[in-house]
Amino acid sequence: MISQWQLRAAFAQRLSDMYGREVPAYTTLVDVSREVNEDVLRAQGADAERLGSIGRVTAERHGAIRIGTPAELQQVARIFGALGMHPVGFYDLREAAASAVPVVSTAFRPVDGAELARNPFRVFTSLLTPADPRFFDADLRARLENFLAGRQLFPPELLDLADRAEAAGELPEADAERFLQLAVHAFELSPEPVDRAWYETLERVSAVAADIGGVRSTHINHLTPRVLDIDELYRRMTERGIEMIDTIQGPPLWQGPDVLLRQTSFRALAEPRALRTPDGEVISGALRVRFGEVEARGIALTRQGRARYDALLARVDEEAARRPGTDRADLARALWAEELPDTERELAAQGLAHFTYHVVPGRPGDGSRPPTRLDELLEQGWVRAEPVVYEDFLPRSAAGIFQSNLSEEGTRNNDQEAAAYDSAWLSGVLGREVLDPFDLYEEQQNRSLAQVARALGLDRPPR
Repeated sequence: MISQWQLRAAFAQRLSDMYGREVPAYTTLVDVSREVNEDVLRAQGADAERLGSIGRVTAERHGAIRIGTPAELQQVARIFGALGMHPVGFYDLREAAASAVPVVSTAFRPVDGAELARNPFRVFTSLLTPADPRFFDADLRARLENFLAGRQLFPPELLDLADRAEAAGELPEADAERFLQLAVHAFELSPEPVDRAWYETLERVSAVAADIGGVRSTHINHLTPRVLDIDELYRRMTERGIEMIDTIQGPPLWQGPDVLLRQTSFRALAEPRALRTPDGEVISGALRVRFGEVEARGIALTRQGRARYDALLARVDEEAARRPGTDRADLARALWAEELPDTERELAAQGLAHFTYHVVPGRPGDGSRPPTRLDELLEQGWVRAEPVVYEDFLPRSAAGIFQSNLSEEGTRNNDQEAAAYDSAWLSGVLGREVLDPFDLYEEQQNRSLAQVARALGLDRPPR
């Protein structure tokens, strides 16, 4: 029997192999990421594994897919449910993007700590929003919804195997192999000719909309290895002649702990595609939609910490607008140094980041009772803190990556009122709860504090 985590690990690896065949620059990205990770490990030793073992970091990936309808999203949830992956977080890229990115998103990932340690594969999944009149007028919306209703992304056999795997938590080996073959094939780039006129109609609104609703299939949009030094990776990729986007999205490189998520990518490549002209002729063409992303993960911030992060981003925007020509990264570094503590200890003390807490074994017995306050337990060496890795995404960063790989900004009519989409709506569509990432991090931290209290004989968890 093949368990869910083994299915997840095998699916991630096969998807990576497939994407490397389709987009060779991705294989270069993986190779350079591995080289950088090995160099950081040699230079920093155990400190390099503060946010995950080198085995986990090197194997880690996230993928991204784009789909068109709530029904397709439900089917995707069944496939990822077979892999022990749950919808976590709601991301509105319509609001996070300056250009036309008419999608809302969630991420499917494991949520249990042991499952994340076994294989943390996650898939950022974006859903087109045809009902938003800022992007689609009534006529185009009707045409788009009719086109999407006429396609089938996932064969019934795949969905049946997925349901069985989710219900049982495993599959017999032969069924597991069939499931993996069908699942990987579902996300390959289809050779079917693309209707050029229809694709271009949607592309005038948004290249993202065309990538989703202009074809009769879906595909992996990008795969993302994890790297321990994203600035060094950016430099090495550029040296190899691979064109990277202009910036690294997310927090700046600074002297304090890595927090949240930093991302960058190489630019979307022009890939050969068969195009069908209005007179029915099939010609050779090219579409530019897929790219290779890379990420560096940091410590998960609390709600309070995230609010401070978002406020800092807003201040960087204000300062950059007030002082045109100033380097944004320099502005961000200066503000981060002013507003964020530069040690893990202070991040914890100010309630800005999440940690798990563990009793220090072998502490010399001096007859004293342990204190009840968390800061005193840490200071006196009763307890140590381990940072909780940020497992999720940043809507502004995701939108920035999307935007950086678009050749045109598209169109957006801001005189129209936006269609309402939120986490509750998405949960209803999926028929399963979209989990709040902050709740997951808080639960993980609180469980560790409860274990500390039991081990030290405290009346209640320390705070």
